[in-house]
Amino acid sequence: MKTLLILFCFFSFGSHFAQTASEEKVKEAITIFFEGFHEGDTLKMRSVIGTKIVLQTTSVNKAGKSELITESISKLLGAIANRKSDQKWDERLLDFNIQVDGNMASAWIPYEFWFNGEFSHCGVNSFQLFKSNEGWKIIYLIDTRRREGCEN
Repeated sequence: MKTLLILFCFFSFGSHFAQTASEEKVKEAITIFFEGFHEGDTLKMRSVIGTKIVLQTTSVNKAGKSELITESISKLLGAIANRKSDQKWDERLLDFNIQVDGNMASAWIPYEFWFNGEFSHCGVNSFQLFKSNEGWKIIYLIDTRRREGCEN
C-alpha cells in the first residue's frame, strides 16, 4: 500500500511538472512576440506566429454598440516595421493565466498600453496557441481595449 502511495505521488508530481514546462514554453512564445513588438523586430514576432493567424479586437463604437474587428497580420507587422523612431509603444503584461491540453494552449493576459510614456488604454489579450513540430505558435489573438476601469 505504501509503495502504491509513493508511486501515485511520483506520477502526480511528474505530470504536474510536465504541464508546468509546457506552460513555460507557451509563456516564452508570447514573451518573444512582445519582445519583437517592442523592438520593432517583425522577424522575431513571425518566429512564434502560425501561418494562418487570426487577429481580432473588440471595441465599442461611438453609438455604444459592440464591434468585432478582424485585422490581417500583414497590417500589424507593417505598422510595427514602419513605426516612427520617436514613438515608444510599451505594452505591459500584468499577469499570465495559461492552460495547456496536449498541443493546444490558451493564455489570458491583462495588460496596460503606454504610448511615449503616457497611459493610453488597458484590456486583455487572449491567445490561442498550437504546438507544431517547430514549437508553440500563436494561431489566434483577440484583445479588448478600454480607457475606463484601468488600474494605472
